[in-house]
Amino acid sequence: MEGMYNAIKKAQEVKDKPSMIRLTTTIGFGSLLQGTGGVHGNPLKEDDCKQVKQKFGFDADKTFVVPNEVYEKYHKHAAEGAAAEKEWNQLLEKYAGEHKELAADLKRRLTGKLPEGWQNKLPVYKPTDGAMASRKLSEAVLEAIHDTVPELMSGSADLTGSNNTRWKSAVDFQPPSTGIGEWSGRYMRYGVREHAMAGMMNGMAAYGTVIPAGGTFLNFMSYAAGSVRLSALSHHRVIYVATHDSIGLGEDGPTHQPIETLVHFRALPNMMVWRPADGNECSAAYYMALTSHQTPSILALTRQNLPQLEGSTIEKGIKGGYVALETEGAQITLVSTGSEVSLCLEAVKFLAENKGIKARVVSMPCMEVFDAQSKDYKLSVIPDGIPSLSVEVMSTLGWEKYSHEQFGLNRFGASGPYKDVYKKFEFTPEGVAKRAVATVDFYKDVKPLRSPLNRAFQQLI
Repeated sequence: MEGMYNAIKKAQEVKDKPSMIRLTTTIGFGSLLQGTGGVHGNPLKEDDCKQVKQKFGFDADKTFVVPNEVYEKYHKHAAEGAAAEKEWNQLLEKYAGEHKELAADLKRRLTGKLPEGWQNKLPVYKPTDGAMASRKLSEAVLEAIHDTVPELMSGSADLTGSNNTRWKSAVDFQPPSTGIGEWSGRYMRYGVREHAMAGMMNGMAAYGTVIPAGGTFLNFMSYAAGSVRLSALSHHRVIYVATHDSIGLGEDGPTHQPIETLVHFRALPNMMVWRPADGNECSAAYYMALTSHQTPSILALTRQNLPQLEGSTIEKGIKGGYVALETEGAQITLVSTGSEVSLCLEAVKFLAENKGIKARVVSMPCMEVFDAQSKDYKLSVIPDGIPSLSVEVMSTLGWEKYSHEQFGLNRFGASGPYKDVYKKFEFTPEGVAKRAVATVDFYKDVKPLRSPLNRAFQQLI
């Protein structure tokens, strides 16, 4: 113990670099099984417990006993901690007297509250606005709010130019001596280290006063999965900007095209997975990501341009799912996300003009947020009486919760111009219509037809 203590003290004296303390230990030291794998995952037997206690000076016949000297030591440390907290609070009040505005901002950040009226800076789009990739729409949000939300800290795992996570005036977080940044910088260059990036963002969120956002390709989020899971488990407000979200990224091919990734992260408790279909939905995703203090978010964003939808608003988007196109006398509901929502809207026209079938369209940018809405609202979006078909260029797993039939991609993608890849896998108005016709025909005699949302019981969320 003395050696460990001395090593820690020595490490604390080093101020300009990290220190590593290497320990050589014996697993299960003192046990009859010490030094073997058998002591790792199994409780010690009664006779072994007794001899270990005797060996280290404890009463072998007593269990769950904490000696008084341990209580005394911890009480001493508690008193020291209380004194340190009092000293810190006094220092904060002194700082507030000398730097009123900065102190007020620090105190606000410590509570986790966002600046008053920050949401008014979120971009709002009209259907007549130009088509834009959702990664660029994300960049537009960061550009619009970074001054108003000074605690927002962005970054990327060596994909800044592709993730579009850096606003124009951003300064890198670097030692001034490097000549490439400042300590006041709010942009992190994480390197090709997705797992480390996610871990560092967890640390920043746990400490507080900053809201970290970091970018990579959606497919590479799998490299960060362990730390992303900790974001959810630890209730950290972390934002993952995951671009190049589907086969729509085109020529990079199957190594970069996510198939199973959204299924994985949608299955993760306490995680919001957003796949916005246009600018208003992207603004809605950021609104929810920033206002959800206990839940991290993944924003799955496109490389290809998306049109601004006729029926979208930020207010609708923050419900997680809404009716993007209502049709009187509809025979089928098309449920979709991201780049496939506009595809479904095109399919509605094709169905009406070529098949005599009326369809309605639901956009579901975030399943987890939609799940939290009232049952009445959810059934107004995906109602009883007509079949529903999900359309998403990824694994269909999980979509049976929202649709009677699923059109997706349960295989790896392909390399080529994205429009050609979509055509190869029949993600076209004609391809969607083909599945819609089959769905309407299959369920035409099922009376009454219940919405897939109607279940015998509700899952705990």
